[in-house]
Amino acid sequence: MVKLNKIYTRTGDDGTTGLVSGPRRPKSDLRVEAFGTVDEVNAFIGAARLHTKGMPRIDWVLARVQNDLFDLGGDLANPPQTAGDGPQLRITATQVSWIEAQIDSFNADLEPLTSFVLPGGTALAAGLHLARVVARRAERLVVSLRAAEPETGEPALSYLNRLSDLLFVLARSANHNGAGDVLWKPGANTGEKAPG
Repeated sequence: MVKLNKIYTRTGDDGTTGLVSGPRRPKSDLRVEAFGTVDEVNAFIGAARLHTKGMPRIDWVLARVQNDLFDLGGDLANPPQTAGDGPQLRITATQVSWIEAQIDSFNADLEPLTSFVLPGGTALAAGLHLARVVARRAERLVVSLRAAEPETGEPALSYLNRLSDLLFVLARSANHNGAGDVLWKPGANTGEKAPG
């Protein structure tokens, strides 16, 4: 096991960061933005998990996702063109398929959608919606990264695409299987008076 006792190294004081392999890159680099945003998704999921009491199945899925997100961060932090000869940590099609299976399983129990859903409802659902929108931002960054560095793995992009769908389905599940969803009412603010 690697010991990570040293918290600061001072090597980033020049505005660069080290990848797993290859030259250092500016902290504003697209690749760094991508894996940094994946880290943000993970943090939002960690905060959402504070509200999973009584929902062990959702908590178990989120724990697995948090570990996968570390794999994804490692994947993005190790560009294929600079990777060494040994085995590289990469997001796999199996991880993408696992997310799809979770989406299908949870979605089977949900009330049918009759409208777009606004972020909200329970504390867990609101937290999952926050994680979902950050996952979409991470996905957009990886799309841009693949355009700039096409060798970036396709499963990484697929994983993020499915993840935001999973977080949406889990948010609905946390809202009493969709019965507690906050639904969008188009034009509802026209002529509406404030309570009281």
